[in-house]
Amino acid sequence: MRTPNNETLASDIDGKAAEFDEVAVTRRSSARGDGPMRKCVITGRIAPREELLRLAMGPDANDRASVLPDAHAKAPGRGAWIGVTRAELEEAIARGHLKGALARGFKGAPPAIPDDLPDLAQQALTRSLTDRLGIEYRAGNVLAGSDRIAEAARMGKVWWLAHASDAGGDGSRRLDQAWRVGEEKEGSGLAGIRLPLDRMALSVALGRDNTVHLALTDRAAAGRVSTLLARLNRYLGHDGAPPSAAGNAGSDHRGPAAPQASEP
Repeated sequence: MRTPNNETLASDIDGKAAEFDEVAVTRRSSARGDGPMRKCVITGRIAPREELLRLAMGPDANDRASVLPDAHAKAPGRGAWIGVTRAELEEAIARGHLKGALARGFKGAPPAIPDDLPDLAQQALTRSLTDRLGIEYRAGNVLAGSDRIAEAARMGKVWWLAHASDAGGDGSRRLDQAWRVGEEKEGSGLAGIRLPLDRMALSVALGRDNTVHLALTDRAAAGRVSTLLARLNRYLGHDGAPPSAAGNAGSDHRGPAAPQASEP
Protein backbone atom coordinates (compact mmCIF):
# COMPACT_ATOMS: atom_id res chain seq x y z
CA MET A 1 0.00 0.00 0.00
CA ARG A 2 1.39 3.36 -0.95
CA THR A 3 1.70 5.84 1.89
CA PRO A 4 -0.02 9.14 0.98
CA ASN A 5 2.51 11.94 1.21
CA ASN A 6 0.19 14.86 1.42
CA GLU A 7 -2.13 14.41 4.38
CA THR A 8 -0.17 13.42 7.50
CA LEU A 9 -0.03 16.19 10.07
CA ALA A 10 0.69 16.29 13.77
CA SER A 11 -2.02 16.76 16.34
CA ASP A 12 -2.15 19.97 18.36
CA ILE A 13 -3.62 18.24 21.41
CA ASP A 14 -1.81 19.34 24.58
CA GLY A 15 0.87 20.92 22.42
CA LYS A 16 2.20 17.48 21.52
CA ALA A 17 3.32 16.46 18.04
CA ALA A 18 1.97 12.92 18.01
CA GLU A 19 2.12 11.75 14.42
CA PHE A 20 -0.91 10.17 12.79
CA ASP A 21 -0.03 6.77 11.31
CA GLU A 22 -2.37 7.01 8.35
CA VAL A 23 -1.36 3.61 6.92
CA ALA A 24 -2.11 1.79 10.18
CA VAL A 25 -5.44 3.55 10.64
CA THR A 26 -6.41 2.86 7.01
CA ARG A 27 -5.62 -0.85 7.44
CA ARG A 28 -7.67 -1.10 10.62
CA SER A 29 -10.60 0.75 9.05
CA SER A 30 -10.42 -1.45 5.93
CA ALA A 31 -10.50 -4.58 8.09
CA ARG A 32 -13.65 -3.27 9.79
CA GLY A 33 -15.18 -2.34 6.46
CA ASP A 34 -14.93 1.40 7.13
CA GLY A 35 -13.88 3.97 4.56
CA PRO A 36 -10.63 5.99 4.65
CA MET A 37 -9.96 7.61 8.02
CA ARG A 38 -8.27 10.94 8.71
CA LYS A 39 -7.21 12.85 11.83
CA CYS A 40 -8.42 16.32 12.78
CA VAL A 41 -5.30 18.39 13.45
CA ILE A 42 -7.17 20.57 15.94
CA THR A 43 -8.84 17.96 18.16
CA GLY A 44 -6.88 14.81 17.31
CA ARG A 45 -10.13 12.97 16.59
CA ILE A 46 -9.88 10.24 13.95
CA ALA A 47 -12.98 9.98 11.75
CA PRO A 48 -14.07 8.97 8.24
CA ARG A 49 -12.77 11.50 5.74
CA GLU A 50 -16.32 12.26 4.61
CA GLU A 51 -16.95 13.85 8.02
CA LEU A 52 -13.92 16.15 7.82
CA LEU A 53 -12.86 19.15 5.74
CA ARG A 54 -9.47 19.16 4.05
CA LEU A 55 -7.31 22.26 4.10
CA ALA A 56 -4.86 22.53 1.21
CA MET A 57 -2.04 24.92 0.47
CA GLY A 58 -2.69 27.44 -2.29
CA PRO A 59 -1.82 31.02 -3.27
CA ASP A 60 -3.66 33.93 -1.68
CA ALA A 61 -4.48 37.28 -3.28
CA ASN A 62 -0.83 38.32 -2.96
CA ASP A 63 0.44 35.03 -4.43
CA ARG A 64 1.73 33.85 -1.05
CA ALA A 65 1.29 30.33 0.28
CA SER A 66 -2.02 30.20 2.13
CA VAL A 67 -4.15 27.40 3.54
CA LEU A 68 -7.58 27.19 1.89
CA PRO A 69 -10.61 24.84 2.18
CA ASP A 70 -10.60 21.88 -0.20
CA ALA A 71 -14.13 20.54 0.23
CA HIS A 72 -13.76 17.85 -2.45
CA ALA A 73 -10.27 16.82 -1.20
CA LYS A 74 -8.85 16.91 -4.71
CA ALA A 75 -6.29 19.72 -4.58
CA PRO A 76 -2.69 18.54 -5.14
CA GLY A 77 0.05 18.85 -2.57
CA ARG A 78 0.09 18.67 1.18
CA GLY A 79 -3.06 19.06 3.23
CA ALA A 80 -4.55 18.93 6.71
CA TRP A 81 -7.96 17.77 7.93
CA ILE A 82 -10.28 19.43 10.40
CA GLY A 83 -13.53 18.19 11.94
CA VAL A 84 -14.68 21.02 14.16
CA THR A 85 -17.53 23.49 14.37
CA ARG A 86 -17.11 27.01 13.08
CA ALA A 87 -16.88 28.30 16.66
CA GLU A 88 -14.15 25.77 17.44
CA LEU A 89 -12.23 26.73 14.31
CA GLU A 90 -12.41 30.41 15.22
CA GLU A 91 -11.11 29.61 18.71
CA ALA A 92 -8.30 27.42 17.33
CA ILE A 93 -7.20 30.26 15.05
CA ALA A 94 -7.40 32.87 17.81
CA ARG A 95 -5.39 30.73 20.25
CA GLY A 96 -2.78 29.75 17.66
CA HIS A 97 -3.60 26.03 17.77
CA LEU A 98 -4.23 25.73 14.04
CA LYS A 99 -1.08 27.72 13.25
CA GLY A 100 0.96 25.37 15.44
CA ALA A 101 -0.43 22.26 13.77
CA LEU A 102 0.25 23.64 10.29
CA ALA A 103 3.77 24.73 11.28
CA ARG A 104 4.61 21.19 12.33
CA GLY A 105 2.93 19.53 9.39
CA PHE A 106 4.17 21.63 6.48
CA LYS A 107 7.88 21.63 5.73
CA GLY A 108 9.51 25.01 5.36
CA ALA A 109 7.56 28.18 6.04
CA PRO A 110 4.02 27.33 7.18
CA PRO A 111 1.18 28.65 5.03
CA ALA A 112 -0.64 31.80 6.06
CA ILE A 113 -4.09 31.41 7.62
CA PRO A 114 -6.59 33.79 5.99
CA ASP A 115 -8.51 36.00 8.39
CA ASP A 116 -11.73 34.83 6.75
CA LEU A 117 -10.92 31.09 6.84
CA PRO A 118 -14.08 30.28 8.87
CA ASP A 119 -16.18 32.06 6.21
CA LEU A 120 -14.32 30.32 3.39
CA ALA A 121 -14.84 26.94 5.06
CA GLN A 122 -18.57 27.53 5.42
CA GLN A 123 -18.84 28.66 1.81
CA ALA A 124 -16.92 25.59 0.60
CA LEU A 125 -19.07 23.15 2.57
CA THR A 126 -22.26 24.88 1.42
CA ARG A 127 -21.12 24.86 -2.19
CA SER A 128 -20.29 21.14 -2.06
CA LEU A 129 -23.86 20.45 -0.89
CA THR A 130 -25.58 22.72 -3.41
CA ASP A 131 -23.41 21.38 -6.23
CA ARG A 132 -24.42 17.84 -5.31
CA LEU A 133 -28.10 18.80 -5.24
CA GLY A 134 -27.73 20.26 -8.73
CA ILE A 135 -26.05 17.09 -9.98
CA GLU A 136 -28.77 14.89 -8.53
CA TYR A 137 -31.48 17.13 -9.96
CA ARG A 138 -29.98 16.91 -13.44
CA ALA A 139 -29.72 13.13 -13.02
CA GLY A 140 -33.45 12.96 -12.32
CA ASN A 141 -33.11 11.96 -8.66
CA VAL A 142 -34.63 15.13 -7.16
CA LEU A 143 -38.28 16.12 -7.11
CA ALA A 144 -39.23 19.77 -6.59
CA GLY A 145 -42.69 21.27 -6.38
CA SER A 146 -45.17 20.51 -3.63
CA ASP A 147 -47.70 18.62 -5.74
CA ARG A 148 -45.12 16.32 -7.34
CA ILE A 149 -43.46 15.62 -4.00
CA ALA A 150 -46.78 14.93 -2.26
CA GLU A 151 -47.84 12.46 -4.94
CA ALA A 152 -44.52 10.58 -4.87
CA ALA A 153 -44.48 10.60 -1.07
CA ARG A 154 -47.94 9.05 -0.80
CA MET A 155 -46.83 6.32 -3.21
CA GLY A 156 -43.83 5.47 -1.01
CA LYS A 157 -41.29 6.66 -3.56
CA VAL A 158 -39.48 9.24 -1.42
CA TRP A 159 -36.27 8.29 0.35
CA TRP A 160 -35.41 11.76 1.70
CA LEU A 161 -37.45 14.92 2.24
CA ALA A 162 -36.22 18.41 3.06
CA HIS A 163 -37.52 21.95 3.36
CA ALA A 164 -35.83 25.32 2.86
CA SER A 165 -34.95 27.23 6.02
CA ASP A 166 -37.62 29.81 5.15
CA ALA A 167 -40.30 27.33 4.08
CA GLY A 168 -43.79 27.92 5.47
CA GLY A 169 -45.01 25.62 8.21
CA ASP A 170 -48.27 24.62 6.54
CA GLY A 171 -46.66 23.46 3.31
CA SER A 172 -43.94 21.55 5.15
CA ARG A 173 -46.43 19.79 7.42
CA ARG A 174 -48.59 18.77 4.45
CA LEU A 175 -45.61 17.10 2.74
CA ASP A 176 -44.44 15.53 6.00
CA GLN A 177 -47.87 13.98 6.43
CA ALA A 178 -47.89 12.68 2.84
CA TRP A 179 -44.50 11.09 3.47
CA ARG A 180 -45.69 9.41 6.66
CA VAL A 181 -48.69 8.00 4.80
CA GLY A 182 -46.49 6.58 2.06
CA GLU A 183 -44.08 5.08 4.58
CA GLU A 184 -46.95 3.72 6.71
CA LYS A 185 -45.57 5.66 9.68
CA GLU A 186 -48.54 7.81 10.60
CA GLY A 187 -48.22 9.08 14.14
CA SER A 188 -44.46 8.46 14.17
CA GLY A 189 -43.41 12.10 13.89
CA LEU A 190 -41.35 11.35 10.77
CA ALA A 191 -40.72 14.68 9.03
CA GLY A 192 -38.51 16.30 6.46
CA ILE A 193 -35.22 17.97 7.37
CA ARG A 194 -35.07 21.74 7.72
CA LEU A 195 -32.08 22.67 5.57
CA PRO A 196 -29.49 25.35 6.41
CA LEU A 197 -30.33 26.81 2.97
CA ASP A 198 -33.11 29.21 2.05
CA ARG A 199 -35.32 29.00 -1.03
CA MET A 200 -33.05 31.32 -2.99
CA ALA A 201 -30.03 29.07 -2.43
CA LEU A 202 -32.05 25.99 -3.41
CA SER A 203 -33.38 27.73 -6.51
CA VAL A 204 -29.85 28.60 -7.63
CA ALA A 205 -28.63 25.06 -6.92
CA LEU A 206 -31.35 23.47 -9.05
CA GLY A 207 -31.61 26.20 -11.66
CA ARG A 208 -35.36 26.63 -11.15
CA ASP A 209 -37.46 29.35 -9.59
CA ASN A 210 -38.97 29.26 -6.09
CA THR A 211 -37.62 25.94 -4.87
CA VAL A 212 -38.90 25.48 -1.32
CA HIS A 213 -39.15 21.70 -0.84
CA LEU A 214 -37.00 18.83 -2.14
CA ALA A 215 -37.42 15.08 -2.24
CA LEU A 216 -34.93 12.42 -3.31
CA THR A 217 -36.36 9.34 -4.97
CA ASP A 218 -33.09 7.42 -5.25
CA ARG A 219 -31.56 5.59 -2.29
CA ALA A 220 -27.93 6.15 -3.28
CA ALA A 221 -28.57 9.84 -3.98
CA ALA A 222 -30.07 10.18 -0.51
CA GLY A 223 -26.88 8.78 0.96
CA ARG A 224 -24.67 11.15 -1.02
CA VAL A 225 -26.67 14.25 -0.13
CA SER A 226 -27.07 13.25 3.52
CA THR A 227 -23.30 12.87 3.93
CA LEU A 228 -22.62 16.39 2.71
CA LEU A 229 -25.52 17.87 4.66
CA ALA A 230 -24.31 16.23 7.88
CA ARG A 231 -20.82 17.64 7.34
CA LEU A 232 -22.17 21.16 6.85
CA ASN A 233 -24.50 20.86 9.85
CA ARG A 234 -21.63 19.70 12.06
CA TYR A 235 -19.60 22.74 11.06
CA LEU A 236 -22.54 25.03 11.77
CA GLY A 237 -23.03 23.41 15.17
CA HIS A 238 -26.30 21.74 14.14
CA ASP A 239 -25.02 18.21 14.59
CA GLY A 240 -28.00 16.95 16.52
CA ALA A 241 -30.84 16.16 14.11
CA PRO A 242 -34.34 16.46 15.56
CA PRO A 243 -36.04 13.12 16.31
CA SER A 244 -38.58 13.82 13.57
CA ALA A 245 -35.81 13.71 10.96
CA ALA A 246 -34.80 10.13 11.79
CA GLY A 247 -34.80 7.90 8.75
CA ASN A 248 -34.13 10.82 6.42
CA ALA A 249 -30.54 9.98 5.64
CA GLY A 250 -31.12 7.33 3.04
CA SER A 251 -31.72 4.41 5.43
CA ASP A 252 -35.16 3.48 6.73
CA HIS A 253 -37.29 0.40 7.17
CA ARG A 254 -36.49 -0.60 3.60
CA GLY A 255 -32.89 -1.31 4.63
CA PRO A 256 -29.68 0.67 5.09
CA ALA A 257 -28.23 2.56 2.20
CA ALA A 258 -24.83 1.54 0.97
CA PRO A 259 -21.99 3.92 1.94
CA GLN A 260 -21.68 6.69 -0.58
CA ALA A 261 -18.70 8.86 -1.46
CA SER A 262 -19.24 12.53 -0.83
CA GLU A 263 -17.52 13.77 -3.97
CA PRO A 264 -19.25 14.42 -7.28
